[in-house]
Amino acid sequence: MPELPEVEVVKRSLEKKIINLTIKKVTINTNKLRYSLSKKDFNKIINTKILSIKRRSKYLLINLQKNYTIICHLGMTGKFFIIDRNKKFKTSFYYRLSSKDDKHNHIIFKLSKKVILIYNDVRKFGFIKIIKTSSIISNKHISLLGPEPLSKKFNAVYFKRYIVNKKKKLKDLMMDQKFVSGLGNIYANEILFLSKLNPKKNINKIENHHIKKILFFTKKILLQSIKKGGSSIKNFNSSDGKSGKFQQMFNVYAREGGKCAQTNCKQLISRITISNRSTFICKRCQK
Repeated sequence: MPELPEVEVVKRSLEKKIINLTIKKVTINTNKLRYSLSKKDFNKIINTKILSIKRRSKYLLINLQKNYTIICHLGMTGKFFIIDRNKKFKTSFYYRLSSKDDKHNHIIFKLSKKVILIYNDVRKFGFIKIIKTSSIISNKHISLLGPEPLSKKFNAVYFKRYIVNKKKKLKDLMMDQKFVSGLGNIYANEILFLSKLNPKKNINKIENHHIKKILFFTKKILLQSIKKGGSSIKNFNSSDGKSGKFQQMFNVYAREGGKCAQTNCKQLISRITISNRSTFICKRCQK
């Protein structure tokens, strides 16, 4: 599932291609993605201009005229294709467009300047909804999200206040979208490895110097991944059809049996399970 860096890459890619274009027609080829699709709602956005594209956690927010916003979650396999006026492949975020993909093209937006935006989703676990822009903050998908990890709100004071009187494993905390939004299994593993903290550690044993490490490496890793175009797990590609390269920098994720990346450590990476998710750890470095 795409995490914050991958969704940020998609957002920046869309910004380059569709800002200020007008939605001329919407074709819906399925009754339901994760949620049912309302053709009535999509008809409301015909002839509206795309004003801006934002990201909140793992959600894309495409803001339109007339107080409308398209909110999108990519789920496991959701992706966008863009075709230019000459009907040539222009961009995709997972793999090169081919005729085999057509059966999974669930929503087609015909835009001005003969640009076509296609939402394609093999497993149909993603979703797209039309909401009022003024209701974003109170939207059920957005309202309970914690601060963005790259924001100033995600700081030591907030961290310490949040964990007071709570009992939870450290990795579960990092994955909790109410605590911090946008992190998933990949980046939680990487952050805790570089912080040299055991993902099973109870948060009531976290000290100030632990918090400083987590904050530092959270921001550092996310920024690095965005710069590298995200992580290409399976078929994730950037807006130019290029694979994200951050997976080449993984220290621990999916490296079971590999040598620890820390200097002078010969321990092999182990895989354990926390909350039904694979967790990768150096049992020597992470205490």
